[in-house]
Amino acid sequence: MSIPKHQKNLLLEALPKAECARLSPHLERVPLKLGDVLYESGVSLQYGYFPIDTIISLLYVMEDGASGEIAVVGNEGMVGVSLFMGGETTPSRAVVQSAGHAFWLKSELLKKEFALSGAAQHLLLRYTQALITQMSQTAVCNRHHTVEQQLCRWLLLSIDRLPEDRLTMTQQLIANMLGVRREGVTEAAGKLQAAHLIDYKRGKITVLDRLGLEKRVCECYAVVKAETDRLLPDSAAR
Repeated sequence: MSIPKHQKNLLLEALPKAECARLSPHLERVPLKLGDVLYESGVSLQYGYFPIDTIISLLYVMEDGASGEIAVVGNEGMVGVSLFMGGETTPSRAVVQSAGHAFWLKSELLKKEFALSGAAQHLLLRYTQALITQMSQTAVCNRHHTVEQQLCRWLLLSIDRLPEDRLTMTQQLIANMLGVRREGVTEAAGKLQAAHLIDYKRGKITVLDRLGLEKRVCECYAVVKAETDRLLPDSAAR
């Protein structure tokens, strides 16, 4: 599969040539708008999504409508692990957090490839382990760390999964993702902007100083990044 560097999904790129050749004709590049819901809680998934230049939030939604993000997925992974894990559905919701594009693959084709017990299965299982690590660390982070630390973690995880250091995201949406009050996000973002770590204008966030964010973030970011790097070497490392 020959894909321009800025239009890659690293999970697909990590597949051997035989698997790529088998899946490539069935992958369709689709646009995803901010706020698009890829699946709802309890609904059977029809497609697996492999983000390219978009960020997908996996959210848990409470009965009263309140929500909290449990993981972010970008060009390092895929959305729809329940398809090959045997559950078919999931209690979470998948929402487009940053607009862009993804490849989608019909659920029956994804399950068929997984059932072959080849390289794709092993890669998807490693990705699932990395995703579980992120979910677990997010739960700990939301319980024990400050809003500013959570925001730094969220920003770093997001730009790690995009081809550029820029996000389109309102403070209210960030607050919904983190499960905190908007005022808390406004204060935290203001501190980061005053320190020249980010630039925030009209719903667009640009990371200016990545190293500065890494100095302020809690340990949770490093834990998730280390496990993701360990389990999912990018295509350049193969």
